[in-house]
Amino acid sequence: MKHRFNPWLAALLLAAASAAQAQALRVGLAEDPDVLDPTLARTFVGRIVFAALCDKLIDIDEKLNIVPQLATSWEWSADSRALTMKLRPGVTFHDGEKLDAAAVKFNLERHKTMQGSNRRGELAPLASVDVVDPLTVKLNLSAPFSPLLAALADRAGMMVSPKAAQAAGANFGAKPVCSGPYRFVERVAQDRIVFERYDGYWNKAAVGFDKITYTPIVDATVRLANLKSGQFDFIERVASSDIEKLQAEKKWKVARITEIGYQGITINIGKSEQAKANPLGRDPRVREAFELSLDRQGLAQVVMDNEATIGNQWVAPTNAFYAKNMPIPKRDIARAKALLKEAGVPNPSFTLMTPTTSDAQRLALVVQAMTREAGFDVKIQATEFATSLNLADKGEFDAYVLAWSGRADPDGNAFSFHACKQPLNYAGYCSAETDALLNQSRTLRSPDERRKAYEQIAARVLKERPIVYLYHRNWLWAYNTKLAGVRSVPDGLLRVQGLKMQ
Repeated sequence: MKHRFNPWLAALLLAAASAAQAQALRVGLAEDPDVLDPTLARTFVGRIVFAALCDKLIDIDEKLNIVPQLATSWEWSADSRALTMKLRPGVTFHDGEKLDAAAVKFNLERHKTMQGSNRRGELAPLASVDVVDPLTVKLNLSAPFSPLLAALADRAGMMVSPKAAQAAGANFGAKPVCSGPYRFVERVAQDRIVFERYDGYWNKAAVGFDKITYTPIVDATVRLANLKSGQFDFIERVASSDIEKLQAEKKWKVARITEIGYQGITINIGKSEQAKANPLGRDPRVREAFELSLDRQGLAQVVMDNEATIGNQWVAPTNAFYAKNMPIPKRDIARAKALLKEAGVPNPSFTLMTPTTSDAQRLALVVQAMTREAGFDVKIQATEFATSLNLADKGEFDAYVLAWSGRADPDGNAFSFHACKQPLNYAGYCSAETDALLNQSRTLRSPDERRKAYEQIAARVLKERPIVYLYHRNWLWAYNTKLAGVRSVPDGLLRVQGLKMQ
């Protein structure tokens, strides 16, 4: 029997295929996230994925204002030691369980007590949580805590299903259950993460796709090629060298957002015994020489094609909490050599660990070349990102190219990195005086008083240099011109609510 070609059927099938494809959003990521458990997670790229999976109590907008999400309103007590939050009615987790005040209490206590929690420091002053009624929860603090709202607008405010979390225990991240617009379907490490629309979502009118697939591709050139070939609809962290050409072609939309985080080099000064064998780790004079051998503007130009603002602190010079008493030091090779001679190590050698992303490796190479002029011998160790974090956790590194995506409150960029024994303190820096200042800064509500505290913190930390801050990048995105609803929020996360294909 002969089969004749039917153009009408072919057109119908093509239209159906196109419609099906339009219902799926395909996102290219610069790395593979670590564990998909908001209590344990550490990576920026994981936060991009969480934005579709796990709603938070509150969120931030384009101007860093705190806005409602799962909580509809909140009020501080007169003494600033309690925060009462009203919850959105009718919200359910992906397993059908209700999100109520008891669930919020469970989540906040899980963040505080779970083994390996990376939210513990963010919620340190949270003393207890009261269930006032099914839709009202009261957070009691041991002392006033000004960064609390900013913390709840991030992973500390993400809510997971208590039932699922208790059943899965430490394995919850392998099949997370949250309350966001999309529910977890599957994950293949280094290959894909697949979500599908959650039909019970409280704001289902804002969900424009049936499915989202996140694909990690470390190489920025390959990631862009996938966008151009139609394999992706959106890619994050476009190589800065590609932006000008993309804008000229006008075949794709480009977004540029100055980050609230930073790019820096973390130095092992006390995380492990390895710090003692590393000249950079054991002598602050060598660290000072290292910083003085760097040309920050040159780094921003060569590594980021000037798509960055240079800086020397955990916030940019334009930030209201930038410590003006500690300005950006200029490059001084002569002084760097003198310091190395004084320290008795004119040619210090150490290994610089870097993630395998294109910009991180490029940064490492430029740092290697710049510091060679002062006498440094820098060996580069390219390491897969999640693996590099594990090595940093164990203190198995000398120095580490590590970017921080940033938080709306400066405390989120400083406390967990510089307070003693905090989960993100990869440098192993610990000072009782600095701890006292960091804790004091958290109790202050007046911006002027907080600025003064951060000036004192900066004066201590920047002298010890557990982190050498370099610059603050622009988040660079490229996406399909038909993709509408993309919002440019400074935390660099893709909000999926409101996204649709035109």
